[in-house]
Amino acid sequence: MRRALRSSLVLLCLVSAAAVAAPPGRQPDADATRQQMQDAERARAAELAAQKQAAARAAAAAEAGRRLAAERVAAAQRLRQAENATAIAAQRMADLARRQQESEARLAARTADLAPLLPLIERLSLYPAETLLALPADPETALSGVLVLRGLSQQLERDAAAIRREQATLEATRLAIATEAPRLAAAEAAQATQAAELDRQIVATESGRREATSEADAAARRAADLAARAESLRAVIAAIEAERRAAEARARAEAALAEKQKHSAEAEAARRRQEALARPTGAGTIAPAARPHGQLTTPVAGRIVRHWGEPTDAGPATGITYQAPPAARIVSPCSGRVVFGAPFRSFGLLLIVDCGGGYHAVLAGLERLDIQVGRPVRAGEPVGVMASWDPRVPGSHPGLYVELRHDGLPVNPSPWLASKG
Repeated sequence: MRRALRSSLVLLCLVSAAAVAAPPGRQPDADATRQQMQDAERARAAELAAQKQAAARAAAAAEAGRRLAAERVAAAQRLRQAENATAIAAQRMADLARRQQESEARLAARTADLAPLLPLIERLSLYPAETLLALPADPETALSGVLVLRGLSQQLERDAAAIRREQATLEATRLAIATEAPRLAAAEAAQATQAAELDRQIVATESGRREATSEADAAARRAADLAARAESLRAVIAAIEAERRAAEARARAEAALAEKQKHSAEAEAARRRQEALARPTGAGTIAPAARPHGQLTTPVAGRIVRHWGEPTDAGPATGITYQAPPAARIVSPCSGRVVFGAPFRSFGLLLIVDCGGGYHAVLAGLERLDIQVGRPVRAGEPVGVMASWDPRVPGSHPGLYVELRHDGLPVNPSPWLASKG
């Protein structure tokens, strides 16, 4: 009996323990909690995997973009060789056309001065004796007049012959250039085809690149929109820098808030945006305390027609002006980021590249832009095209105006530019 009682008590304790260990209604709750934790862990793992994949895609796209940009730089350098030949030929044609115009003007002026005497000169050359007898003067005076008129006629004939020789030289030069033009056109067409193909490849990788730099791009576009309303170039650059700093501050605040709320993914994304905004050009090509020693790439083929400090209607020139060959390709003088690209005041189509270190390259007078605001750019990479012009027609030719500004103020760009483009 006592043994049976002990057995009953043991059984009762076991049942009670089982009841306490798993009370009715609690087991499903525990299973649900455990399932939720597992789902959260899987979601977190999937999020981390997606972030890694996005980062990998962005890195691959950035690398592809750098490679394609390098190929574009090489293509532009090959095109520059053809443009240099075009520039020489165009300048020769322009000089000859100007000389022809001047010669024709001199000939026209001399002809107008002697026009009243031409009938008499012609009559004297055909009927010298009859004309002499018809003059109401003594023979000596008449003969002196005839000799003077004949001397003038001979001088006019010499001038006309010289101009005819000059025109013949001009025509020969035109024929020589016309013979050379197809070869130059073929080289330019081949380079244009290659550049177009590279442009298509870069566009294909642009969406992946924007995953890493979309905030920096958007900030640059906002800054450019604000700067377009500025009154001066210095104000444009100041507005761009102010908006960039404001966007950087917003990204820093978002990162701090996300960290406080334990949202690590959002914090990391905000920190990446902040870093991109803080250093929009990366290392840049110019250090803040750098001295000029040819760090910049010559932006266009051609020759300088106005140097720094030369007098202009607005005062001493604060930049330099190139006369470029027709439809010449413009390249970025430095590596950095495009921060402005739009018509501005009297400058026409204006492009500004942040070169790093507080330096900005300013290019004005382009016919077309081939790059978007916010995009990183390499030194020597094509960014636009100059207008075409006919070297055989004398007159003003489109020029590319180039400035270099440090902290918004212009500095002489000449010593910063490489001697060869």
